[in-house]
Amino acid sequence: MKVIPTKIPDLLIFEPKVFGDERGFFFESFNQKIFFQAIGQKVEFVQDNHSKSARNVLRGLHYQVPPKAQGKLLRVVQGEVFDVSVDLRKNSKTFGQWNGLILSAENKKQLWIPPGFAHGFLTLSDGAEFLYKTTDYYSPEHERCIAWNDPEIGIVWPLCGEKPVLSGKDNIGMNLKAAERILE
Repeated sequence: MKVIPTKIPDLLIFEPKVFGDERGFFFESFNQKIFFQAIGQKVEFVQDNHSKSARNVLRGLHYQVPPKAQGKLLRVVQGEVFDVSVDLRKNSKTFGQWNGLILSAENKKQLWIPPGFAHGFLTLSDGAEFLYKTTDYYSPEHERCIAWNDPEIGIVWPLCGEKPVLSGKDNIGMNLKAAERILE
């Protein structure tokens, strides 16, 4: 498995070695030893989530505040998404910066998002199924949402002039300045 750093420290891409032939393919989707070595610590995954989204569905930017902050290891098993992580770690040199990448069933890449990041994605294909492991349980009272289109963050979503399909919660996300006050 190849570990690829991103422009934001601690945010890592895991690219598996895929063995394929006319019968299909095989790859190791998780190896605890390699994973712990790459992130420099042991973590315990406590919950697996699976979501399905139609084209142009934009989910995010979601995160949980301490003491229920979540690390996430995610991948797409059907379709393709533009995946975004925003650094919300107050003492980070990259606070407020974002990273975007394509995750797809075809490229089989995974992304490790440590606690302290907001996460979201836009479905680029007709549909996409997303799997992710979390390091803490879902906690509605600790969940927060930053506006997907906050100009201070400046995410360049590949919407091609179309409007995203948003949930009620994602339609009223707060801006980064408001999130900063909560994180203090």
